[in-house]
Order: sequence, then C-alpha cells, then structure tokens
Amino acid sequence: MSPTRKRVIFSWCMYDWANSAFATSVLAAILPVYFASLVPEGGVTLRCGPFSFPTSASGLWAYSVSFSVFLTALCAPVLGALADFSGSKKKFLFGFTYAGAFFTLFLYLVQEGDWLFCLILFVAGNIGFAGSMPLYNAFLPEVAVREEIDWVSGKGYAFGYAGGGLLLALHVLMITYHDAFGIPDRSMSIRISLASVGIWWGLFAVPLFLWVPETRRLHDKPEGFSYLRYGFARFFRTLRCFRKYRDLLWFLVAFLIYNDGIQTVIMMAAIFGKTALGLDTGTLIGTLLMTQLIALPGALVFARLAQRIRAKGAIMVTLVLWVGIVTYAYFLRSALEFWILGGLVGLILGGSQAISRSLYGQLIPKDRAAEFFGFFAISSKFASIFGPLIFGLVTDLSENPRNAILSLVLFFVVGMILLSRVDMERGLVQATRD
Repeated sequence: MSPTRKRVIFSWCMYDWANSAFATSVLAAILPVYFASLVPEGGVTLRCGPFSFPTSASGLWAYSVSFSVFLTALCAPVLGALADFSGSKKKFLFGFTYAGAFFTLFLYLVQEGDWLFCLILFVAGNIGFAGSMPLYNAFLPEVAVREEIDWVSGKGYAFGYAGGGLLLALHVLMITYHDAFGIPDRSMSIRISLASVGIWWGLFAVPLFLWVPETRRLHDKPEGFSYLRYGFARFFRTLRCFRKYRDLLWFLVAFLIYNDGIQTVIMMAAIFGKTALGLDTGTLIGTLLMTQLIALPGALVFARLAQRIRAKGAIMVTLVLWVGIVTYAYFLRSALEFWILGGLVGLILGGSQAISRSLYGQLIPKDRAAEFFGFFAISSKFASIFGPLIFGLVTDLSENPRNAILSLVLFFVVGMILLSRVDMERGLVQATRD
C-alpha cells in the first residue's frame, strides 16, 4: 500500500477518533448526569397553550434524544441527494461537524437551573453529530477498495473506541481530581470537560478535510428537479428492491428493532443510574469508561465466536445476553451492581454491532453495496427514534425509570423472533446471483 493511501485511510479513521468523543462524553456519560442535576427534583411541567405534561429528568433527556434523531432522519435523504448531485459530501460534512462542535463547546455556559438551555444546545449538537455520520460513512467505498472495506471499517471503529475512551478517561481524572487541575469545583470541571469535546471533535476532524479526496459525480439536474422529492424517492426505491431479497429484508427489520434497544441502553444508562439509583458522578462516568474499554476486546471475542457458530448464531447469543442485562438492570440496588452491569454491556456491545454490520454486508448484492449501506444508515436513524421515546413515556406514565429499562426487553425479543426467519444460505445465494 502506498504512503498516500495509508494517509487517506488514517485520515478517514481519525474522524471516528474525533466524533466518538461526543458519543461517549456528551451523549452517554457526562452530560446526562449533569443534566439530571439541573432539573428540579420533582421534575418539570411542559406547557403548550392549554395543554400541560409533567415529566422527569429521564423523560426530558429521552425526548430530546428522540427529537434530535427524528429531525436528522427527516433530513438524511435530502442530504444524500444534495451530496450526490453537487459532489459536495465534504462541504456538508464540514457544516455538520463544526456546527455540532460549536454547540458542544457552548455547553460550558450551562449552569445550575439551565436545563432548557442545556437541552437546546444538546439537540443542536446531536443533530450535527447524527447528520455527520451518513456523510462520513459515504466516504468508505471511496477510501477503501471492496476487498478492504471490512478491515478499514473495523479500523475506524477501533479508532473511535480509542479516541472516545481516551478523552473520557481524561474527563474522569479532571472531574474526580479537579483541585489538582486548579479547578475550584466539580461543576466547573464538568463544564470544561463538555466544552473540550467540541475542541477535540473539531481539531481531530481536520485530517479528513485535508487529505481524504472526494470523488465528484456531477449530474445534470432535470427541469423541475427537487432535492426533497429525489431524496425520498430514492429511499423508497431502494426499499422496494428489498422485495427481491427476502432474507436481507428480514434481517434489516430485525436489526432496526434490536439495535434501537441497544442504542437506548447506551444513551439512557447514565441518567438511569443517576435518577433510579442515585449514584454519584464518579461512579457513573467510571462505569461507562470501563464499558468503552471492554467493548473493543469484546468485539474480538464475538468475532471469533461468529467464526465458530456463524454470524447469525453469534448475534442470537448477544440478544439473549441483552435480555438478561436489561432484566438485571431492573433489580439494581448498588454501585457495585452498576459496575457489573457496565462490564457486561461492554462485553457484548462491540460484538453485537460489528457482527450485525458484517452479516448485513454478506447479504447485500456486492455491486450495489454503497446504495444498500446508505439505506442502512438512513433507516437506522428513523428506527432509533422510538426506543428513547418509549423509554421517556414509560418513565413518565409509570413514574419509575426501572419500568422503562425493563420495557426494552421487547426490542430484543422481537429482534430474535425476526432474526430467526433469516435463512443465511438462501440469502447468500441470492446476493451472489444478483
């Protein structure tokens, strides 16, 4: 491999290193805990005209995650059309990246009682994060030849786990030993940590914009062309193609459901620990850091398992374990039990995601990989709306976040039922034939 190609692949992977800091410190670990401390203990009442809706910190956080992903999902098909017809994926990626980093940086200004201001900044930052991912992933077929895609994709995941984990480890030190860093109180150390995510994201994204080339495919737009119409028409056109690939369709639906459960566990774990168990910030962030560190070797363990019992069997094993994990979470009472939970999540998190992507890649027609992976990214965004939304509604209606975490069992059970309908041999033959 030439030095130029090595630099291109490294630069692409560095973007995962850059933006994973948002996923770990803002979305999963630090901000949910800090946000819970901003909301009054009895929750708040949301009002819109004559209507009012009482909700808790957990509910507010869940709704804000769901709302930001919903907005991104609506925009994703249009963004794909814009990128295709203007040859400007890099420009749109730049816009989402630095808008997200900018709003994340301003989380430093959030202080006691500023829960609404915090939510506005978080939703804006999360739109930047979620909107950047399909554009970033779209560079993969241009960065790697077909034989290298699995390896380069896995390398990007590894960079993400390493980068997000490293910065989170620094945040744990800064928050726990803030006096040694010359920071007067824990609240300020948390705000500095959150702001540093914006700096980290913006700084380490630079190599991609400097050294990853963009293949420009300029198309002539017909008269009366609409990006909105074209974007959604292409989305539904690809959806109709799934009628030819029955086993691929069954797997996609199964994945969208069980992955929604996985993403909800990741996004709601910290605020669940804070509101349901009353755990301190150090315990919560430390546990999530441990989860991050265990996820990488866990992915390798399940990759080896997939070689022995095949990908579908390995995914089934992870889903059974996910059911056990969320059931165990319902009965948590102590910090030690939360640490155990974090270790179990880390063990299966990387494996369940990496093997799922690999299995999907086996079932799609190889000459249409970019199209089907683009659909995969967009449909995942739409599916990820419902887990946090259901979590928030169950929390508020039952006034108990434990019931909300237990409701996630449904996602994994339905996922297993649908996955059982996938005939891998038949699906592989269909993908190879077409």
